[in-house]
Amino acid sequence: RRVRGAAAGRDRVSAAVTPFAGADVSPPMPTVTFGDSEVDCEAGATLRDVLLDAGMSPHNGGADTLNCRGHGTCGTCAVEIRADDESDDAEPPVSDVGTVERGRLSVPPHDPESGLRLACRTRVYGDIAVTKHPGFWGQRVDDE
Repeated sequence: RRVRGAAAGRDRVSAAVTPFAGADVSPPMPTVTFGDSEVDCEAGATLRDVLLDAGMSPHNGGADTLNCRGHGTCGTCAVEIRADDESDDAEPPVSDVGTVERGRLSVPPHDPESGLRLACRTRVYGDIAVTKHPGFWGQRVDDE
C-alpha cells in the first residue's frame, strides 16, 4: 500500500521526533511582574486573566466592580507593559494592539500615544513587567 502526501512519512517522522519518556518539551512559561509580585502563566494567556487568577487586579478602586469583564469596552484595565529585561527599548513580548483596543484607547480619558495597553486585550508571550498607574482608568501616567 502506498501513502501519498503528508501521511507518507508519518511513522518515520513521529519516531524521529518523539522525545524520550519523561522529557519536558513544553515551552518556558512567561513570567509577569506586577508590583512586588511575580506570576508564571501559559504563553498566549490574557494578561487580565493572569492577574485576576493570581489574586491581583488590573483595576483601581471601584473599577474592580465597575468594569466590562474583559470585553475591551470600558478601558479600566489599562496598564503599562514593558519587556522584563535589561533593555529599555525592547518591545514587550505581547500581542499587537487590535481594533477594539485601539478604538477604546482613542477615547478620553485615554490617549492613544500614552503607550498603555488594555490587560483584557493583551496576550502574554514572554516575560513582562506591568505597571498600573493612578486614576479610575489607570490613565494618569504623568502623575507619578
